[in-house]
Amino acid sequence: MTENADSNGNRNAHESTAGRTAYIAVLAAVLLWSTGGVFIKLTTVDAFAVNLGRSLLAATTVAIYLAYKGALKFDWFSVFSGVFYAGTLSTFVYANKHTTAANAIFLQYTAPIYILILAPLVLKERFRLRDLFTVAACLFGMSLFFMESGLIAGSEASPTSGRGILAGIVSGACFGIYFVMLRHPRGRAHDPALSVLTGNILIALAMLPFVYDSGLSPTQGDLISIAYLGIVQIGIAYILFTYGVASGIRSLDASIIGFLEPLLNPVWVLLIVGEIPSGWAIAGGLVIIGAVAFHSIIQGHKTGSFNRREAL
Repeated sequence: MTENADSNGNRNAHESTAGRTAYIAVLAAVLLWSTGGVFIKLTTVDAFAVNLGRSLLAATTVAIYLAYKGALKFDWFSVFSGVFYAGTLSTFVYANKHTTAANAIFLQYTAPIYILILAPLVLKERFRLRDLFTVAACLFGMSLFFMESGLIAGSEASPTSGRGILAGIVSGACFGIYFVMLRHPRGRAHDPALSVLTGNILIALAMLPFVYDSGLSPTQGDLISIAYLGIVQIGIAYILFTYGVASGIRSLDASIIGFLEPLLNPVWVLLIVGEIPSGWAIAGGLVIIGAVAFHSIIQGHKTGSFNRREAL
């Protein structure tokens, strides 16, 4: 009896330690992701150069990770899904360069609109009443950003801000489509890191013509920021996240931790760069994040295990 009790105690202690480690890994990944906006803002080069440098370094980091796992195998589906991952990242950088970091990250979190619309069509999932509420709330929140940019309320805001808003919306759409593709049976059959790798390779190839012979002169600070964005903010953060998910973190915990990214992203920019979000952006962001958080928490209570591919 004593041996069984000791064995159970050791097993419980091991599971508790593993659970804490998984929690810390996911938390660290989300914190790293939340720093993307501020490091993009700190660069003096344009969005094309930032995309090129970040993607080259991110692709290298993820390729090393996949090679270590023995999973460096390409197929057409990972390349196709990588197109939408590339769209997510590249338009997010453009949005950060042409509007506030708060606008960029909040609009990227409108992805559930496209997920909830496409999932019943592509994945044959049932569309529920709370899904309709989430879509409607996100659309309402999105409309507030147009009020801020002047696209609806007038022309006080600069055209650049309007382009940044539209880039943020495209980022959210690409992210939503990418998420649906990961949940497709073909997507589940492969390591999602493959689409991350192919997406970053595609970004680098697409950006090269815009940067080549452009006469850009990046500063030392630019190089440090871009290196951080590629190696740490994307590469290492992705590795930490997949480790935490594979270690069995609860879906509800992962969902709640994930909402730190859009909340902290504009905070870092405010503290370090001094950029202040507009009242419309704050209101729209709260509506979007609140609706997505409500949907995720309700869904988390109804599901058991956490699927790593559904987390990305």
